[in-house]
Amino acid sequence: MEALDQLESEALARIAAAETLAALDAVETELLGRRGGRVSELMRRIGTLPPEQRPAYGQRVNALRDALVAAIASRRAALQREETERRLQAERVDVTLPGRAPALGRPHPLVQTFQRVREIMTGLGFTEVDGPEVEEYQFNFEALNYPEEHPAFDEQMSFYLTDTLLLRTQTTALQGRVMPGLTPPFRIFTLGRCFRYEAVDATHSHTFHQVDAFMVDRTVSLADLKGTLAEFARQMFGREAIVRFRPDFFPFVEPGVEIAVRYPGADWMELGGAGLIHPNVLLRVGIDPEEWTGFAFGLGLDRMPMIRHGIEDIRLLFENDLRLLRQF
Repeated sequence: MEALDQLESEALARIAAAETLAALDAVETELLGRRGGRVSELMRRIGTLPPEQRPAYGQRVNALRDALVAAIASRRAALQREETERRLQAERVDVTLPGRAPALGRPHPLVQTFQRVREIMTGLGFTEVDGPEVEEYQFNFEALNYPEEHPAFDEQMSFYLTDTLLLRTQTTALQGRVMPGLTPPFRIFTLGRCFRYEAVDATHSHTFHQVDAFMVDRTVSLADLKGTLAEFARQMFGREAIVRFRPDFFPFVEPGVEIAVRYPGADWMELGGAGLIHPNVLLRVGIDPEEWTGFAFGLGLDRMPMIRHGIEDIRLLFENDLRLLRQF
């Protein structure tokens, strides 16, 4: 019996010392497990004892088992309470703390540019009209006074879908579509995506965006064009922006100019071309160039955020790099 008393003392001490539920389960298995448990082995020894010793020994082993079962249950309950308390402490929420603001998306720099250009052009009295990206040859080239030998006709310069359909190379193609249905005077602009078969570098891409505008009225002059573009640049880039006009050639305008913008101390960035609408273009849409004149300009939208924000490579606008996009 002394051995049983000593086992009980040792077992109770080990149960009380268990720090985790896993440790307690291990002690329970060692003491009360059906196979190999020390108390279970004692129960099986009862049959080997002399008959007169069996009742007293059996009662003592049962009492030992009951004591250990009760001690294990009590320790398990205490450990579960401690675990619950630790979890509650770890997961405690201070309702007096300010909430975490959810992360908000923001418009892409090009979307912001579209919105700003739309505001400026509307403020200058122009009406927005949309056109198709898959354009007819007659509107993309023929209606714009392109000579047949112009390199833009080359299949290596444009994306042709059929002999008469191609991905528009410029939003200027809208002129031939909408002017026949308009009665002067009018001011129209369009925003859209264009496609050209050319190498991609820091300032060029095969897919790009343009704003194209044209105005037809009596006695429209180059001074009106320069004034409109200068005001556009001031509103788009700020009063400190410098605008440069240089003579250039475009089949659908005469005379033609190249437009470039820069900030003081920075390099010039070409934006696009402009000029007075060529008389042949007006004649093709049924407008008498002796009575009406007009101007047109097409500007690269992708280059505008490059100028405004000092982005040196146009490809960064299309890589979806969050390190860049989070700055806007």
